[in-house]
Amino acid sequence: MKKRVVKSLSFLKVDGKELENLIETPKDQSFGDYAFPTFVLAKRLKKNPNEIAKDIAGKIKLDKNFEKVEAVGPYVNFFVNKIKLTSEVINRVSKEGNKYGSGKHGKDKVMIEFSQANTHKAFHVGHIRGTSLGESLSRIFEFCGNKVIRANYQGDTGMHVAKWIWCYNKYHKKEKLRKDEAWIAKIYVEAIKKLIKNSEFQEEVDEINRKLESKKDKSLNYLWKETRKLSLDSLERIYHELNTGFDVHLFESEVEERGKEIMAGLVKKKIAEISDNATIVNLEKYGLGILVFLRKDGTVLYAGKDIALAEKKFNKFKIDKSIYVVGDDQKLYFNQIFKTLELMKFKHSGKNIYVPFNLVRLPTGKMSSRTGENILYSDFKKEVVDYAVKEIEKRYKLESIELYDRSLAIAIASIKYSMLKQDPDKVIIFDKKKALRFEGNTGPYLLYSYARALSILGKASYKKQKKFKIKEVNEYEKRLVSLLAQFPEVVRHSYINLTPSLVANYAYQLAQRFSEFYHNCPVIGSEQEQFRLKLVDSFSQVIKNALWLLGIPVIPEM
Repeated sequence: MKKRVVKSLSFLKVDGKELENLIETPKDQSFGDYAFPTFVLAKRLKKNPNEIAKDIAGKIKLDKNFEKVEAVGPYVNFFVNKIKLTSEVINRVSKEGNKYGSGKHGKDKVMIEFSQANTHKAFHVGHIRGTSLGESLSRIFEFCGNKVIRANYQGDTGMHVAKWIWCYNKYHKKEKLRKDEAWIAKIYVEAIKKLIKNSEFQEEVDEINRKLESKKDKSLNYLWKETRKLSLDSLERIYHELNTGFDVHLFESEVEERGKEIMAGLVKKKIAEISDNATIVNLEKYGLGILVFLRKDGTVLYAGKDIALAEKKFNKFKIDKSIYVVGDDQKLYFNQIFKTLELMKFKHSGKNIYVPFNLVRLPTGKMSSRTGENILYSDFKKEVVDYAVKEIEKRYKLESIELYDRSLAIAIASIKYSMLKQDPDKVIIFDKKKALRFEGNTGPYLLYSYARALSILGKASYKKQKKFKIKEVNEYEKRLVSLLAQFPEVVRHSYINLTPSLVANYAYQLAQRFSEFYHNCPVIGSEQEQFRLKLVDSFSQVIKNALWLLGIPVIPEM
C-alpha cells in the first residue's frame, strides 16, 4: 500500500525512495493510514506547505486501493480501502508465515561480536543485556538479508586469569576443580579482596601472568587449560537457556603474539612510541588521550589484542562489517582503537561499528564483578523462576516438570524483554515483580497474548486453508490490520537504527490492539467467524515473528 501511495505521487518528480522515506503513518487513524508531509517541497515550489497539500490532493487520481485522499494542513492524508487492505495483509501473512516482515535491506557478511563473558569470572545480570542485544541484532540482520557470523570474544588470558590462578594455588589447591559458576566467581572475588588488603601479593600475580603468557610452566599451563574449559562449559549452559549461540569463539590467547608484532611495527612507523618502557599510542591531538598497548614488562594489554583481533576478523572471515556490542563505559576505548586502526591505514578501519549499551541495575544499585557486589546469573535466574512458579500456581495446576519448564520460559522471556524494550543507551533497573506481571509492557504479557490467540484457534478447530469472505471491516479490526501491515517497516527501522527496542515496543502495541479487538469483536459463532479467525491467526504469526527477533520463544500455554 505504501508503494501505491508513492506511485500516486509520481507526478511530483521526486525520487521514489526519498518519497517512501518521507511518507508517515499517523498515530491517529482519523488522519488516514498514510500521510505525506509537504514541507520538503515548500522551498522548491516557493509556496506555503498548506497550499501545496491542497494542490497535490486535487491532482491525485484515486484507484480502488483507496477510499479517499484529503489535505489537512501541510499533510496529504491517504485512506486505504479497508476491505482490500485487510484481505491483502491476511493473505500476505498467511503466505509468508515465519518470513513475514523480512526483506532484502542488506546483503553484507557481518560479524556481530557480543556477550564477551571472560573465563574465570562470573556471568552476572549485566551480561544478560549485551547477550540479549547481540542475539536480537543478529536475528534482525539475518531477517533483513545479511549473512551473520555470531562471535564471542572472551578473555581467557590476562591479569584476571593470573589473579584467579594465584588465589586458587595459594588458598584452594586442595579443592577439586568444579564446573560451577558460583565457585569460579567466588575465587576471583576473593583474589581481588586479598590483593586490596595486601598489595605485596601483586608481585606474585605478575609473575604468574608472565609465566602464563610465555607458556613455559607446564603445571600452570595445565591448570589454566582445565579451569578455562570448566568456565567455558558453564557458560554454554547459560547461553542455551538464553536461546543464543555462537558461530565463532575468539579468545585473547589467540591474538596475544600478533598484537605484539603489530605494535613493534607501529613503533618502527612512529605511530606508536615507547614511554617509560611501555608501548603507547598518543592520541591527544585527536582529543582521545593516550592508549597503552604493552606493559613495561612487555606483556600485552587489551588494546594490543583488540588491534590484532580487528585484523583477524576481516582477514580470516572475509567480512564486510564488524559490529561490537559492548558496554558504553568503553566508548572512549573503542574510539581510541578505531582511530589507531585508521592511523595504521588498516584498509577496513571504516567498517567497524560500536553499539554501546548501558548498565543494568537492581533496586539495590550497581553491580561489579570485581567487588562481588553483583548478582550471579544462576542465582538471579533461580530467584526469577521461583517467583514465576508462585505466579503460575495462582492460576493453574501443573505437574512439577511442566511447571518448572513453563516457569523457566516465562522467566527468561521476562528478563530478556525487560532488557530489550529499553533503548540500549538507557539504564535499566530490573524489578522482577514488574517484569513478571501478566499484564502491561512485559514479556509474560506478550506470551499470554500469543497463547490466548492459539486458544481461540484451538476451540474453533481452525484450519488455515479454509476460505473466508470479508463483508465489512469495523474500527477494531481495521486498527489491528493496520498495525499488522506496519511490521515490515518496523523491522526495517530497527535494522537501520540497530535498535531491537522498536520491535519490542511494536510487539507490545500489537498485543494491546489484539486485546481491544478480542474484547470488542466476538470471534467464534459470529457472522464473520472465518474472517476473524484468519485475523487471529495473522496476529499469532506476527507476534511470534516479533518475539523470535527478540530471541524469545513462544509457548502454546501459560
